[in-house]
Amino acid sequence: MVLIYVLRFFLVSHLLLNWGVNGDREECPDSFDCGSLGSFHFPLTTAERPDCGALAIHGCDDHKQQSQYLLIGGEKFPVTRIGKKSLFTSNLVYVIDNHLSQYLESGSCNAFTHNITLPSVSPLIGFFTISNNVTLFKCKSNLNVSTPQTYFKNSTSCDYDIVFGPPNSDDDASVSTHPSIAGCSSVELPAVYGLPISANPFAFLTAEIPIHFNPSVKCAQCRHDTRVPHGQCFLDREGKPYCATRKDKKGTRMLALALGLGLGPWIIFGLILILKNHKRKQSTAHVQLQSTMASADSSHSPDVQTDRIFFGVPIYSYKELQEATNNFDNTRKLGDGGFGTVYYGKLEDGREVAVKHLFDHNYRRVEQFMNEIEILTRMRHRNLVSLYGCTSRHSRELLLVYEYIPNGTVASHLHGTLARAGLLTWPIRMQIAIDTATALAFLHISDIIHRDVKTNNILLDIDFSVKVADFGLSRLFPNNVTHVSTAPQGSPGYLDPEYFQCYQLTAKSDVYSFGVVLMELISSMPAVDHTRERDEISLANLAAKKIQKGALSELVDPSLGFDTNQEVKRKITMVAELAFQCVQVDKELRPSMDGVVNALKKIGSANSEPEHVEKGDDSAVISHSEELNGSQDWNQVRFLVREKLRSSPNSLTEKWSSESTTPNASA
Repeated sequence: MVLIYVLRFFLVSHLLLNWGVNGDREECPDSFDCGSLGSFHFPLTTAERPDCGALAIHGCDDHKQQSQYLLIGGEKFPVTRIGKKSLFTSNLVYVIDNHLSQYLESGSCNAFTHNITLPSVSPLIGFFTISNNVTLFKCKSNLNVSTPQTYFKNSTSCDYDIVFGPPNSDDDASVSTHPSIAGCSSVELPAVYGLPISANPFAFLTAEIPIHFNPSVKCAQCRHDTRVPHGQCFLDREGKPYCATRKDKKGTRMLALALGLGLGPWIIFGLILILKNHKRKQSTAHVQLQSTMASADSSHSPDVQTDRIFFGVPIYSYKELQEATNNFDNTRKLGDGGFGTVYYGKLEDGREVAVKHLFDHNYRRVEQFMNEIEILTRMRHRNLVSLYGCTSRHSRELLLVYEYIPNGTVASHLHGTLARAGLLTWPIRMQIAIDTATALAFLHISDIIHRDVKTNNILLDIDFSVKVADFGLSRLFPNNVTHVSTAPQGSPGYLDPEYFQCYQLTAKSDVYSFGVVLMELISSMPAVDHTRERDEISLANLAAKKIQKGALSELVDPSLGFDTNQEVKRKITMVAELAFQCVQVDKELRPSMDGVVNALKKIGSANSEPEHVEKGDDSAVISHSEELNGSQDWNQVRFLVREKLRSSPNSLTEKWSSESTTPNASA
């Protein structure tokens, strides 16, 4: 025993001495502060700590605006802002290309020969992409170019014509192989997000480049693994990524120092004895901890359980989440729902999360708790919120842990605390509608009915991409049945009237609710407003009343440019017609959700009214699914709706028909 203590003292003394002489790099922090940019996370890092990430930002110690920059290919690219992913990674950097900026400001043809430079790919980063980019084809002026209707041809003062379509257009690949385009060169340049393209490319192109990137698969697993506290991703000597905890990394470096100094066989022998002794103690402690956890779980006590899995997600202790939310501080409250309150939280490892605290007085809270876990662990989709974990069902409180979506709800942006005139432009609202419909179609393919579709349950990230949330009321829909008989549940203003009257839940119930969401996107009005006239409290009723009067413009949010932009007016009119089809009292007159997705995509991308919506057209979303039952094409739905309206004393008259089917202007 005396020898062991002597060896311990000798080893530690030498390690501390050499630590002070040679120094040692500090552990990587969970986040970095960077001047006017605020804070950011891995895989970004600062120039002072290049070992802590894959992309270093310079000038973080300077608090002046635009003094921070990336160094790419030896050139400085000023960083204007950083987008944080909803968890604990920063995955979007906006930089300025100074050369491109000069070309665009002067209207120089050099802009169309300028190639965007991306950072060098690191093993810590999976890939880089530029979002919202436009492909511009440079063609000789004497070529007879044939392009889709959504494309423009600009005869510039340059030695060539410019042919281009909408940002990230699906037609770019097919256009590039067209015989008339085959001899043209191309360049991809960023466009201002939400700004419609026009015949003049200098009007919508920008020098601010949004660079998206994601950690590599190994690094993402390292930082997401709750069993690895403070997991950090580093490169080994061969340039391959590996995952290390702070303790593991520190111990490895200390051991390397000791061996490097050649302390001799006695030191190595002493180290072995120490490690054996430590391992024996650790094993004993682990057994005691397991015994304590088992005892605690059986007595419904919320002890730490982060190494346990329930329905495929980690289990967190009540205490851990209580600390993460600062004891469920009201200042961290993100919102109240029908079944619980959601709080902002930050875990010990730096992850930002949203924690739902289910109400005690709700007798069905355990059922809703299990329901959300079962559905969200089965579903993985870019437009569905992700579940990161939960407490044990034996915990004194039922808590669910989600990814944190930082930009609020659609409701808050339309008519809540985040509402700002002109912020949600029509292209952004159109994309919100498409993303939401896509998520609901995905659920329906998987035989799941959301049952509480509303703008308060549609979350937005910093890019205004949609995350549909709150699955407490969702129901699995058995195969080969037309409906599920169940007591009506949902939110006022969104509830399917046929479901309310007949107690029969179908996928068309979600379609009705989504129709109300479309009306909110058009009007920026809440689904229910008791300050309105009695027959206008419901937005669905108000919309019908305005349409009956031929006064759609009175319903539309003035900030959308309905009266000044003919293209916006045409598309809003078509979306209003689709919304009206969705809220028909007779569910058989409503389109299916995949039909809604197809219709919205055609409205959003086409310069003319969609003539036909094919089943299964949304192959990118539902590529491996069965064809949905009840899907109707666009013209058939219109015919049924109008026939129904002609026989109804409350018909919307021919004003609706003529206004919604005739384009007001061409692109």
